[in-house]
Amino acid sequence: MSRDKVVATAEEALADVRDGASFAVGGFGLSGIPSVLIQALYRTGVTGISVVSNNCGVDGGGLGVLLAAGRIARVTASYIGENKEFARQYLAGEIEVELTPQGSLAERLRAGGSGIPAFYTPAGVGTPVADGGLPLRHHPDGSVALASPPKEVREFDGRRYVLERAITTDYALVRAAKGDRHGNLVFAKTARNFNPLAAMAGRVTVAEVEELTELDPDEVHLPGVFVRRVVVLTPEQAADKGIEKRTVRPA
Repeated sequence: MSRDKVVATAEEALADVRDGASFAVGGFGLSGIPSVLIQALYRTGVTGISVVSNNCGVDGGGLGVLLAAGRIARVTASYIGENKEFARQYLAGEIEVELTPQGSLAERLRAGGSGIPAFYTPAGVGTPVADGGLPLRHHPDGSVALASPPKEVREFDGRRYVLERAITTDYALVRAAKGDRHGNLVFAKTARNFNPLAAMAGRVTVAEVEELTELDPDEVHLPGVFVRRVVVLTPEQAADKGIEKRTVRPA
């Protein structure tokens, strides 16, 4: 029988994290982000970390908290978006950023968790994604200090494809609606975005779950073999979900 993977607190789940560690982090915008684990990671005081996530949170929320504190050294993402501090640090040369197409990022995480070292995709062929030259880091004056190298491109059946490397990280932080003591997880609606993929890519995956329960095997989205530690949220923590954009109309 699988062992019990529940730990008492988020702090205990991250007690072995050290400076310079790499993290795959689930979520899309603020949807499905492991906010309790991110706050616990902030409280550890670790710095110089690398983050792989669709985006880097928002100003003052999600991974944006770590970013504003200067804890993140490198980000692999598909979107800088509306996080002004993220854009400022990137353009000022304070952080290294690898931008990658969103679908390629998802597949790089999945491949890493599946033991596939690399794969070919048509996404990015004929652009700096494949040809190189994307700014990874800027000088403070805005000029390019480090650019991405060219990637291998091959032709299959008359179409060109670029080779993308898989991603694995030291840790993965994810959030699930339901989980059991063995680490099996169920994600709710749009929160089932990058969470399963990030969980697969981490060597040590920590999941915060809104509800600890027994799961029918047929409802499991991510099997517990990918999850090392489970943190059960309080009702208050489970209900605390940010809204990235609030749109209202007259009653």
